[in-house]
Amino acid sequence: MELLCFERDTALRAQQDPNIFCDDRVLQSLLSIEDRFLPQGPYFKCVQKDIQPYMRRMVCEEEKCDEEVFPLAVNYLDRFLAAVPTRKCFLQLLAAVCLFLASKLKASQPISAHKLRLYTDNSITLQELLEWELVVLGKLKWNMAAVIPHDFIEHILRKLPLPHDRLPMIRKHTHTFIALCATDHSFAMFPPSMIATGSVAAAACGLNLDHREKALWGDNLTELLAKITNTEVDCLKSCQEQIEQLLARSLRESQQQKHHDVTGGRVTTKRAESEDQSCTPTDVRDINL
Repeated sequence: MELLCFERDTALRAQQDPNIFCDDRVLQSLLSIEDRFLPQGPYFKCVQKDIQPYMRRMVCEEEKCDEEVFPLAVNYLDRFLAAVPTRKCFLQLLAAVCLFLASKLKASQPISAHKLRLYTDNSITLQELLEWELVVLGKLKWNMAAVIPHDFIEHILRKLPLPHDRLPMIRKHTHTFIALCATDHSFAMFPPSMIATGSVAAAACGLNLDHREKALWGDNLTELLAKITNTEVDCLKSCQEQIEQLLARSLRESQQQKHHDVTGGRVTTKRAESEDQSCTPTDVRDINL
């Protein structure tokens, strides 16, 4: 009985297969198919009339899930919105369905439909969730195994001469940058490999690696990363700069919101406790510029 309880309450994950990350054919295969999973054009200008970019960001930031589930769900959301004009009253339902589908594909313990209803404060019904699940699957042509930035992280990190003691922190910051990019619609058309490469570059630069590691400093790092993912150096630099600007903006907004809450007298014990824990994939409190 104790063994069964332990297995039920613990999220079991398979160990990484080193053969996958040591074989360049896997990386090249990812690079060759990643464009298939990008939205078909800037849909806020061409397709959506009732939904604005800030609405997309609000929905993305409210969802709480595993770090790989989040960008995959946003990928489904962007691809659907690029194909189907959608009223804003259905945006939360659509986001819940995308999260539902992504968790089935990526999470070790998929999110239940009942839990998703609670996340939306019971604003959607189970019937709506299941009906829209079929709608989304149909519009995306059941092509759900999308390539996301997380698929490139280990391929990139294993090809960089990084100090082993810095790897966990670089990996953690890279995940945070990718999650931030997922909340901003301006990154929707960026190839996943570019977002992953730019995030690794921003994470490595932000941690101020030892100047003695010449291969990992300034333009040397950028050129090495660009070579790994076949990205143009100028494009990679631009992507990294946009990621760093997004981080600065997010930190600034977070500080302004915190100041507003304090001056407004709305700081509660519950909020104080939540600030001590990372509850969303866009937690940027421990990132240094």
